[in-house]
Amino acid sequence: MQPTASTRIVIVAPDTQDLEPGDEAGERELDRSRSLRIGLLEAGCNIVAVLPVDSFLPERIAQLQPDMIIVDAESQARDTLEHVVMATRDARRPIVLFTNDGDTRHVRDAIAAGVTAYVVAGLAPDRVRPVLDVAQARFDYEEAMRRELADACGQLADARTQLADRKLIDRAKGLLMTRHQIAEPEAYARLRKAAMDKGLKMADVAQRIVDAADLLM
Repeated sequence: MQPTASTRIVIVAPDTQDLEPGDEAGERELDRSRSLRIGLLEAGCNIVAVLPVDSFLPERIAQLQPDMIIVDAESQARDTLEHVVMATRDARRPIVLFTNDGDTRHVRDAIAAGVTAYVVAGLAPDRVRPVLDVAQARFDYEEAMRRELADACGQLADARTQLADRKLIDRAKGLLMTRHQIAEPEAYARLRKAAMDKGLKMADVAQRIVDAADLLM
């Protein structure tokens, strides 16, 4: 799914209103921010808010429920990312970082934490849309993989439970066969009838029989 005009985007960026004259780093941030916003507007994106990095960020993101978060940061990129990742840990969404900071030592950690795209320097407005498209595609792919892994883990857990239940039922059948001198089909039938009469699963009835036998040993 590619970002469209209905895609709700929140920009997280440091406050640049109090920049001092001659602050070169601040001027670079302003230039990047302008280019980013121009690119987003030209791409037809729906910017619902520009949020500062503060203690209210998680609450604001939760209220706005954006489809994508764009982080616009430079020297504070790592701290900003930590706030954004914490704010989105309960509701995953694509996170794209645009920065002029050439220190890429934390890129691996950022990607592992959930950042979908990490773009360093060289931003032009016409590059914004392709970056967002790739970020969304990667996010969708990773989410699909997460769902497949969760399904596989669930199926494995079910299989293990079924195997444990079968072993428990077999043990209970063996106890009934020994105690009452009956064949396996009759022991199974008694287990099944007891489960139906009590409104329980056969494994639960089997567990009771095994527990009772263990107490008598």
